[in-house]
Amino acid sequence: MNSTLTGHKVLILLQYEANIPFIEKLQASHSELEVVWHNIGDENAQLPPNIWETVTVICTYDQSLPTLEQAPNMHLVQLVSSGANHCYGSALYESPKVHFCTSNGIHPPQITEWVFATYLNFQHNLFQYIKAQEQCDWDDRGTRNIGDSVGLRLGILGYGAIGRQCARVGKAFGMDVYAYTMRERSTPEARLDDSYHILGTGDPEGLLPSKWFHGTTKDALNDFLAQDLDLLVICLPLTALTKGMFGKEQFEILSKKRTFLSNIGRGPIVNTPELIEALEKGQIRGAALDVTDPEPLPKEHPLWKAPNVFISPHISWYSKHHKERCLDVLAQNLKRMSEGGKFINEVDKVHGF
Repeated sequence: MNSTLTGHKVLILLQYEANIPFIEKLQASHSELEVVWHNIGDENAQLPPNIWETVTVICTYDQSLPTLEQAPNMHLVQLVSSGANHCYGSALYESPKVHFCTSNGIHPPQITEWVFATYLNFQHNLFQYIKAQEQCDWDDRGTRNIGDSVGLRLGILGYGAIGRQCARVGKAFGMDVYAYTMRERSTPEARLDDSYHILGTGDPEGLLPSKWFHGTTKDALNDFLAQDLDLLVICLPLTALTKGMFGKEQFEILSKKRTFLSNIGRGPIVNTPELIEALEKGQIRGAALDVTDPEPLPKEHPLWKAPNVFISPHISWYSKHHKERCLDVLAQNLKRMSEGGKFINEVDKVHGF
């Protein structure tokens, strides 16, 4: 127990002006905690010299993580991202004495809204009507192909915080939800969500899926994909296991139902040339991509011109509430550290998430 967090210094590296009320609240809870806020968006701001020598906690995306020699007292790296793949291989990440925690759970509301906004655009041919409006054209063609979502099957590949919020919204639309996880979740206890949770969102008790699938093999994945899915949402982190897991064979399976694909995980999970081929052949009805491989996507890349694809520049995570939520995760983990408790959203370095 170290309720005052004596001997600890937290360095906050964010692209925002210092949140003085937040800092004061932290220090009111932990009277001996030293807090340094550095606005990385201010080109004129300079870090104090030799600050890394005494920092024990850092809150950051990955802004040039220090080496172990530079930060010998580092204890906790609090990431503001939902994944940690961009830190793999760094000296701090590989050190067994340094804990890494993500901000998993702060992004589900806005990312889920992106998933269904883009999906509904395709469902209701809104792109067509936007173009017609630009031409002042009362074009009511295409209405025969419009379908609603009641009774459709939503497959969620990766049933974490984002996947659970997608399930909640899908259920509200009247969809049937199938979930896929790496580990088996056959008991009520195993289906609980232990990540950071925004009140009134998600599926904290794991009650929404009508059927659960699990596994780490290609056969297990293909069995899930063969379940007549109408909408498939990829919510997986990028790890050695998930990189390139989705390609030609998987698109052929999806072609039976011409599944619509939404990827808000990471671009390299999907083989890009084989995704383009699947779109060109009409194996899938369309794709909404907030992540691509490569990223940023070069202007001349053929994915831009593929049929029935929507691409956004990895922005589905953004919300004006992002800052307050990531600071709340930091505050919760500092409280747990002061009590000697288990960190929330701690990365399992064996599996990478």
